[in-house]
Amino acid sequence: GQIGEVITNNARVFANVPVSIKHTGSVVLRGEAVISYSDFEKINAEIKDADAKYKNPRNLCSGSVRQQNNRITAERNVNFYGFSVVRADGIDFGDSREEQLKWLKEQGFGIVEYKIVTADDIEGEIKRFEGRIAENDLPSDGLVLTFDSISYGESLGATAKFPRDSIAFKWRDEIKETKLLEIEWSASRTGLINPIAIFEPVELEGTTVSRASVHNLSIMESLELGIGDTISVYKANMIIPQISDNLTRSGSVAVPSSCPVCGGETQIRDDKDIKTLYCTNDECLAKQIKSFTHFVSRDAINIEGLSEATIEKLIAKGLIKELADVFHIEKFKEEITEMEGFGEKSFNNLVSSVNKARKTTASRLLYSLGIPGIGVSNARIICRKFGDDWSKIQNADFDELIEIDGIGDIMAKSYADFFGNERKSVIVMDILAEIELETVEESKEEQIFQDSTFVITGSVEQFKNRDELKEVIEQRGGKVTGSVTSKTNYLINNDNTSNSSKNKKAKELGVRIITEDEFVNWLSNGVVPE
Repeated sequence: GQIGEVITNNARVFANVPVSIKHTGSVVLRGEAVISYSDFEKINAEIKDADAKYKNPRNLCSGSVRQQNNRITAERNVNFYGFSVVRADGIDFGDSREEQLKWLKEQGFGIVEYKIVTADDIEGEIKRFEGRIAENDLPSDGLVLTFDSISYGESLGATAKFPRDSIAFKWRDEIKETKLLEIEWSASRTGLINPIAIFEPVELEGTTVSRASVHNLSIMESLELGIGDTISVYKANMIIPQISDNLTRSGSVAVPSSCPVCGGETQIRDDKDIKTLYCTNDECLAKQIKSFTHFVSRDAINIEGLSEATIEKLIAKGLIKELADVFHIEKFKEEITEMEGFGEKSFNNLVSSVNKARKTTASRLLYSLGIPGIGVSNARIICRKFGDDWSKIQNADFDELIEIDGIGDIMAKSYADFFGNERKSVIVMDILAEIELETVEESKEEQIFQDSTFVITGSVEQFKNRDELKEVIEQRGGKVTGSVTSKTNYLINNDNTSNSSKNKKAKELGVRIITEDEFVNWLSNGVVPE
């Protein structure tokens, strides 16, 4: 995202992160926080509500490192394992990634398990690692093969997304057979009703699973699902349960003619040969609940403490009917404090979160409206295009939208249809009456990269990663693309002698190649590279 989450207060209480290290200079390292399978099972066993249990160790860890109270983080035994050093002042690693890992271990950090391999033994080592996966207490979805030589690896450059010095190997999926018990139909805020397969519980990748999304009617029909069928299931990327095959194919599951939530009529829609099921009732409670949940979510208006379960209760009691109503929940103190899980303190915290959320940005508001196809990234792109001017954003027509990079015909149509709907426009007006949109002042200094197109290749040293560098450029009016063309103004590359394809292309086209230092000098001092 534009702004990452600061979790320093929680990282301090990770089980294996040292409080102090021998090194006295600045050090930047990368790694991953994880929770073991055994700790995951232990924590889940303490949660009595089956629906509240965590789905997998990754979800548990993600929630743990973002806790407001780091005492909770400490109790969950989160461990951090370093896998690279970005920078360590005054330390010479002898051009070796292994030496980086050894040094991190000497400083007291946990490090990833690794093995130095050659062309002769690499296949055997991969099989050795793979053979231990079932017994490993730490979640692992694969191996990374990278060059030990730091300089050689960097000389290879990178694609638009990944460095060329590494290859990721993903494990073969563990597949189990089980019996399909039922198909549950789940309605969303857009009216889409997805089939969910419920099956006899099986152990996969260290956890028990009993349900998997079937995604749409086309997939359900291609699998010819029927109650009692023998199906094969696996975890995609070792995380998301999926059906790989149906061994008996009875095809007896019927598509519901009414919505499972409101009882309204359903409709089958066919878009590019993919059949989906929709509820046609605009007043469907599921649509309302999911719309409210999306509206208050972290990347949208961001009201902490207003969960889907609480929203469902507020809607059921008739306390909130439109999105703007969430800004007036202070009127319902008596009703809310009587709800399970709420008291005086939690109610006051919720009211405080609501008031804090009143000050927001145009892109957050646009994303919060739940327009089909308009995610976080597209909302930012659109708002940036119109200078965060809400009047221009709301009144943008189809032709203006499709001129924006990344916005296609389908997104532009759903966007124009949304704001062209009179009822939707009233909802937006009511929200605008409750919030204050932060304006983005675009001074000449801030927009110093206006009309300049950049390409980034190789590793970066003064930014956390290439995404952070990209964000700096875009916030100041520039554009970042993945490949060098005649429209490229600058290629940022710390190794001008690199034989990477981008470097070669830039030289062929006469594109200016600048180092990170030159870019930072431009950014900080306004000195444009010549």
